[in-house]
Amino acid sequence: MFEIMIVEDDPTIANLIAENLEKWQLKAIIHDDFDTIFDRFLTDKPHLVLLDINLPVYDGFYWCRKIREVSKVPIIFISSRSTNMDMVMSMNMGGDDFVNKPFSMEVLIAKINALLRRTYNYVDQNTDVIEHNGLLINLQSGGAQVGDTVVDLSKNEYKLLQFLMRQHGQIVSREKLLRALWDDERFVDDNTLTVNINRLRKKIEQAGLEDYIQTKIGQGYIIP
Repeated sequence: MFEIMIVEDDPTIANLIAENLEKWQLKAIIHDDFDTIFDRFLTDKPHLVLLDINLPVYDGFYWCRKIREVSKVPIIFISSRSTNMDMVMSMNMGGDDFVNKPFSMEVLIAKINALLRRTYNYVDQNTDVIEHNGLLINLQSGGAQVGDTVVDLSKNEYKLLQFLMRQHGQIVSREKLLRALWDDERFVDDNTLTVNINRLRKKIEQAGLEDYIQTKIGQGYIIP
């Protein structure tokens, strides 16, 4: 699941955006401590940032510049400031898009999905299948196959495979996989994830694809 960091000082707007993101299976991270935005960004490592310009302490331009020092993560400015100069500044500071308040939620979601698609090359949530390097999963039936060979997966194995395929080319930490599968990873034995990954690997290998899921020691897993 993609994680979207929301930096907005109006809690009503922030919560409304978060609710709509969840409908699109995007995880919202609302950040309301405006002294520690950069530190929180480094900790959470979101896939996209929604950033207001008018913020307490430092404005959005400052935080955008700080983020750009260490990351190319997509940034969308959302602001009631709509002069040409504001838009030019947002782009010059490293922003990828600009949305004026008040905005259409449908337009904002479309812009978010477009940026995620271009940046991470993921398959649109509304498509019926995901295919990568010879392995196909059907989002409607929950099935998987390699060529004509059907891969019989458990519920957790399917969820793991879908999560990893949506982020192929990226290392996914064990913590993120645990959160994706279970609401509270504190109540899950870490060995459970290892067992599921190993079973999933074996089934994919038996279907004809070796090393489809690779381990990055100390970092997590990746489908290259």
